[in-house]
Amino acid sequence: MSADTMRAVVQDTFGGPEVLRVQRVPRPVPLPTEVLVRVHAAGINPVDWKTRGGTGMAGVLGEPPFTLGWDVSGVVEEVGFGVTTLEPGDEVYGMPWFPRAAGGYSEYVTAPARQFARKPATLDHVHAAAVPLAALTAWQAVVDTARVTAGQRVLVHAAAGGVGHFAVQFARHLGAHVIATASAARHAWLERLGAAETVDYTTTRFEDVVADVDVVIDLVGDGHDATSTRSLAVLRPGGLLVAVPSGVSPELARAGEAAGVRVTPFLVEPDGTALTAIAGLIDAGEVAVEVEATYPLERAGEAHTRGEAGRTRGKLVLTVTD
Repeated sequence: MSADTMRAVVQDTFGGPEVLRVQRVPRPVPLPTEVLVRVHAAGINPVDWKTRGGTGMAGVLGEPPFTLGWDVSGVVEEVGFGVTTLEPGDEVYGMPWFPRAAGGYSEYVTAPARQFARKPATLDHVHAAAVPLAALTAWQAVVDTARVTAGQRVLVHAAAGGVGHFAVQFARHLGAHVIATASAARHAWLERLGAAETVDYTTTRFEDVVADVDVVIDLVGDGHDATSTRSLAVLRPGGLLVAVPSGVSPELARAGEAAGVRVTPFLVEPDGTALTAIAGLIDAGEVAVEVEATYPLERAGEAHTRGEAGRTRGKLVLTVTD
């Protein structure tokens, strides 16, 4: 095979998991300030299958063909002019270019060097690839947006998922009292991660058993059983709802104002500096990373099918290069 090409998962149309197929495409070349990373593993996120189907970031990427994927862990192969922070051979992880196309489901990616960070030394590439998008979403929601402090009460919806299990741990690390919603089978695990209380959303309306919350990290949204709107009732006056997946509709904004609480939409951004801080917490044993299953690049469609079922504990990861 030509050194100028690589394997990548490409879709030529919007649709179900069956539209994902592996083909050879041109290998990217790093521009000044960029690095070329040989991808060892690529994380899968809900935004991936939403975009594959025509929602998610489809409006940013435009019409197919394109290659999905924003979570990568690998090794720097080449550096562009001006790069001083990384060099060939460095093991890195990152969430390059989000929400623009990064092409993470492939053997190589290029992006600005400062969108990457050295991967946690205690993790292999599979587990490192599970971190960037989910952990940055949790970090930027909990630390940067909500500015959670010790003693606050933080409610995390969908706590057992990729973003959720990081949000629980970051809030706990900051000294918060964490309340997690998840199915009962996940409760013991979430308590080990730092949840002080757990609520089984399949049997209990969380607003019936939770109150006086300072911050809600909503990873479900109003599209499912009006979770965002229902969360307003559990917030203290002046509390904050961070609405991650579906944003803030005019109706939700008005309801929040009427309830005397704050609501904000949220979208994650690349942040190599935060990834360095997160790697430090992981290597110190403060934060654990959960990978439920791995799939080879050729089985990306199967991985999407499993993820879309909505019962994943932690993350799913594609293995790309040994």
